[in-house]
Amino acid sequence: MDSARNRLRHVLPNFIWDAAALEGNTYTLPEVQTLLEGTTVGGRPVEDAAQILALRDAFADLDHLVVNSIFALNKLTSDRLHSIVAEHEAIESGHFRGEGDVGGGGLVPLGALGLYRASTPGEGGQTLLDEHRTLMDYLTEVDDPREQAIAYFCAAARRQFYFDGNKRTARLMMSGHLLTHGYDAISINATRRIEFNEHLSHLFDTGDATGLMAFILDNRTKDAE
Repeated sequence: MDSARNRLRHVLPNFIWDAAALEGNTYTLPEVQTLLEGTTVGGRPVEDAAQILALRDAFADLDHLVVNSIFALNKLTSDRLHSIVAEHEAIESGHFRGEGDVGGGGLVPLGALGLYRASTPGEGGQTLLDEHRTLMDYLTEVDDPREQAIAYFCAAARRQFYFDGNKRTARLMMSGHLLTHGYDAISINATRRIEFNEHLSHLFDTGDATGLMAFILDNRTKDAE
């Protein structure tokens, strides 16, 4: 686990840039590195800087959870990370759609495929809570932690548990589960954004995660031995 954590710290600016760029953030990798070093980058939207700094803080909290053996692939951890990564973007952060004061959400445009509609939250978010419970029950039947982590990412992204920041939160959860089991965290390379979006669209449209799971595995670096 320590080796995987050390490797993540070494490439953390790349992970943050990948995650931000996949959301349309305008910062370049050198600019992300500059911002993380504490120097303001001029000529960029304030919200883009806030998104990057939120990702920095979320990864720092993830590392804290992992190193102290308190990370778990569960809703409590996901809500905690979401409250950091989506603090400045989501209508409400830190809980599922419907659990707070606002309902609705879960709409994802798929271009030519139309509009994907995730489940309505239900009273108090109960529908999404039930879907998350079903997901966790399914993962108990999966033996490989790597498959568990990637399957969680795909399912959480499609279920749209939160108003915004679903993919970033699910990616943090995937990374935490991998690190906890001694495997390297996986970043989705921003230069492969078109491929990623194509696989995501197929997942949203059909519910079939096979292609996206294979694509994520293709983005991995070196697993811990």
